[in-house]
Amino acid sequence: MSGLLEGKRLLITGVITDRSIAFHAAKVAQEQGAQVVLTGYGRMSLVERIAKRLPEPAPVLELDVQNAEHLNTLADRVREHVDGLDGVLHSIAFAPATCLGAPFMDAPVEDVTTAVQISAYSYKSLAAAVLPLLGRGSSIVGMDFDARVAWPAYNWMGVAKAALESVNRYLARDLGEHGIRVNLISAGPVKTMAAKSIPGFTELEDGWDSRAPLGWDTTDPTPVAKSICALLSDWLPATTGSMVMVDGGFHATGQ
Repeated sequence: MSGLLEGKRLLITGVITDRSIAFHAAKVAQEQGAQVVLTGYGRMSLVERIAKRLPEPAPVLELDVQNAEHLNTLADRVREHVDGLDGVLHSIAFAPATCLGAPFMDAPVEDVTTAVQISAYSYKSLAAAVLPLLGRGSSIVGMDFDARVAWPAYNWMGVAKAALESVNRYLARDLGEHGIRVNLISAGPVKTMAAKSIPGFTELEDGWDSRAPLGWDTTDPTPVAKSICALLSDWLPATTGSMVMVDGGFHATGQ
């Protein structure tokens, strides 16, 4: 019996450790038959070690979404490992310390600009960089945290995620003519390294399990990873510009 992603060629960004949502998405994707290429940033030797923990060790490319050369050469570097792409996961976000946990009113515009560029504009940058590799039926998936409300401590990252949600809609509009789907996964809180860097993260996760109709395990990224793979598959062929909620149903219960 073939897997959900049998024969698919995927680019997975944002792997930091084996607790990263992106790592688990890559793991599930391989288990479902996909060929995976990873990107990392910063501690590349660490990402390369983590890549070897997948069911099949995956090649790792360096990608700094603020580096024009990295973006301009990405398609050619991906071609060294696969002859095209059927799907891409954008799992990239960053905000300076002044934008997370610190008083919302105090963040300088330079730091806000950095947060929006890396967390939202890069979604478009990545899509443009890999567009030559994508054919009709391809899927781009981004990682979100529901930006319709003001969360404790999330501050300007919440603003950046709201921008990401808007970018998602415009990308879906513009890439639809190429037959490319563009969607977001809005995940509940998961204890990753990125989450640990958010001051006040415990305020976000406290009570999530008791208020989510299906419950929620902040230590288990598998439900999110499976949902990412569903969007990367052929099984949602007419879904684009959407935000799929993977939070145990918390969003439906009110704040």
